[in-house]
Amino acid sequence: MSHRVTLIPGDGIGPEVTAAARLVADATGVQLDWDVVEAGEAAIQSQGTPLPPEVLDSIRRNRLALKGPITTPIGGGFRSVNVALRQQLDLFASVRPARAIAGEGTRFPETDLVVVREATEGLYSGVEHWVDRDHNAAETVNVITRQASDRIVRFAFELAKREKRRRVTAVHKANIMKTTGALFQTAFREMATRYPEIPADERLVDNMCMQLVKKPEEYDVIVTTNLFGDILSDLCAGLAGGLGVAPGAIYGDSLAVFEPVHGSAPKYAGQDKANPVAEILCVELLLRHLGEREAADRVWRAVWETIAEKKVVTYDLALPGYTDRPVPPSSGSAMAREIARKIPLVDLSKPPPRPTARGSPAPVDPQLET
Repeated sequence: MSHRVTLIPGDGIGPEVTAAARLVADATGVQLDWDVVEAGEAAIQSQGTPLPPEVLDSIRRNRLALKGPITTPIGGGFRSVNVALRQQLDLFASVRPARAIAGEGTRFPETDLVVVREATEGLYSGVEHWVDRDHNAAETVNVITRQASDRIVRFAFELAKREKRRRVTAVHKANIMKTTGALFQTAFREMATRYPEIPADERLVDNMCMQLVKKPEEYDVIVTTNLFGDILSDLCAGLAGGLGVAPGAIYGDSLAVFEPVHGSAPKYAGQDKANPVAEILCVELLLRHLGEREAADRVWRAVWETIAEKKVVTYDLALPGYTDRPVPPSSGSAMAREIARKIPLVDLSKPPPRPTARGSPAPVDPQLET
């Protein structure tokens, strides 16, 4: 059976990492028919808008999309294409797993978390304005609704139930934000009573940050609002080894878009240096969504084994802090070819070896920039 999937190559390193992901997807044997459309800077040059109507039409038609990173200008320029996609397609649940791979690059090899982030409202609603004529003061409105809060909390509990997760933690700031924060808190508490079999608790966002860097193994599914989820998912990516290995997905009622957590890193564009793992693991999540679990498992294991062997990895995975061995860096396309080569060879009957913790953290992830 063939699955038609919208492909948005994106900006900066996006075309390179999506090409790598396609190579790996092809190696699984699952038939994916790619419908390629442009968004972001490339679309501005060709069509005068960063989000042409055909992009939205393609996703609505195919119900699935694999997306490369798209540049969001800081300050002026066009508004975020990512935010526009979420709002226009009602993609409300951003799911960002953080799973340590092969242990290297992290002090926390037991990390296995999922951040579930409400993606349509909050401080990213786009409701902001200047307060005065001289532009000396600005205001952003934090829009929180009961409907959206109920929906994202229900999604988190259903995910925990379906994936046999052990705990759901709500993150908010209801002690200070006594209307918006308290509204989300109330929605969580009431929804938790409908899932008595799943332990549920709450953390204030500042305390959650501290708890995660002290004992991330105690947490499992984290559900929170838009801005807090954006921040916490990057923190959790750091626990798992960095943004270069952090995939993501965003779901609506009938649509799903798979995209890496990292940015477009324009200064690395065209150099074939970028780590393709996050985009490749988006293919893994896409395959799981399609019910192709064995193919998804093979992608995960092939990535794991490639990183663990440290024979064909990009420069960021060859830096001190990721490995104690001198490793000549490989290109992103070479790493993708190595992962693709391993896919039919991995032995799924054997679990991957348990990773070991490193004594010092890895360097700053070079794919951090947008």
